[in-house]
Amino acid sequence: MDTQVAKIVASFFELDGKSNFASSAMTSTSSDTKLPQRWHFQPDLSTQVSPYYAWPPNLRKIGKHVLKSWSFYDVRIYVLGFSIFIWAYLSPELSRCREFAFDWLAQIWARNFLTLLIVAGGLHLYFYTYGKQSKLEKYEAKQPRVHSKVFHFNNQVWDNMFWTLLGTVTILSAYEAVMMWAYANQLNSTITFEQSPFWFCLLIFLIPGWTGLHFYWQHRAFHIPALYKLGHHWHHKNINVGPWSGAAVHPIENLVWFTAVLVLLLIPSHPIHVLFLMQLQVITAITTHVGFESLVINGETRFRLGDFYHQLHHRFYDCNYGTMAGPWDRLFSTYHDGTDAGDEKIRQRRKMLASR
Repeated sequence: MDTQVAKIVASFFELDGKSNFASSAMTSTSSDTKLPQRWHFQPDLSTQVSPYYAWPPNLRKIGKHVLKSWSFYDVRIYVLGFSIFIWAYLSPELSRCREFAFDWLAQIWARNFLTLLIVAGGLHLYFYTYGKQSKLEKYEAKQPRVHSKVFHFNNQVWDNMFWTLLGTVTILSAYEAVMMWAYANQLNSTITFEQSPFWFCLLIFLIPGWTGLHFYWQHRAFHIPALYKLGHHWHHKNINVGPWSGAAVHPIENLVWFTAVLVLLLIPSHPIHVLFLMQLQVITAITTHVGFESLVINGETRFRLGDFYHQLHHRFYDCNYGTMAGPWDRLFSTYHDGTDAGDEKIRQRRKMLASR
């Protein structure tokens, strides 16, 4: 990683630029200093991946995990409902999409702009501007950075808002427009719920698994030094993440990130599947970066938001590239479970890489 990001890490932990942790985390050349564990809130450890890949299979655990993933305590079911709503009321008729025209393209862009403004902006106002939950279940005690030259406009939130509302919204809308144009011109096989209810519903359940798989490999690729310097380091300026951080990535990374939707050109699908896949990508990016474990009201957890698994990635950089739903970090020895033993594993891997 470049020296600029090393300085960001050093300043975040209030260390000097030559600190052992900064050089260890950023260059993989130092391995004798224990990694810091300075969480304001840390959930029950260790973090666990989903039970889909455990052996022998435990059908009871798998069933409970599926029900939890699609419960009203998780964002997924709300994204699905929202996708159906925007298809019915906020999307252009397919007949208008046979040829690219400013009116329906602007409609898609404006809807996506307002969606991200409301979701990310609403979460930021609730948790950060008005502090409705104070620091209850907040991973990092610090607030987003201001007067910091590492961010555009010298402000972390303004930087993240700019790249989310300008870059991500535009590229998200461009991919959606291409997909709607393809459906309108019958360039792929379109199905409806009435025609194929089983496949229509099964595909909805398969989409989160596909986006998780795609995310791991494209994210891992952007940690290759050349690609990291090309753009991904923009996102990693956010060590202490917030709602606006999740979708604040370099336009080049956005172009790769949203390629996940192109698989729907190859299989029978419906525009609702496109909307669900893409809204799931961007909305869960926002919620998992909120910086709080959950929404707590009157002392009770009402809604699961944050993702400590990914929070560890932002803290330590070279671990947890995927999601808890996939086995990839375990398979490739980049899994950090949030414990001291996990810190040691990261330290030993850096030592091994430095010795090559």
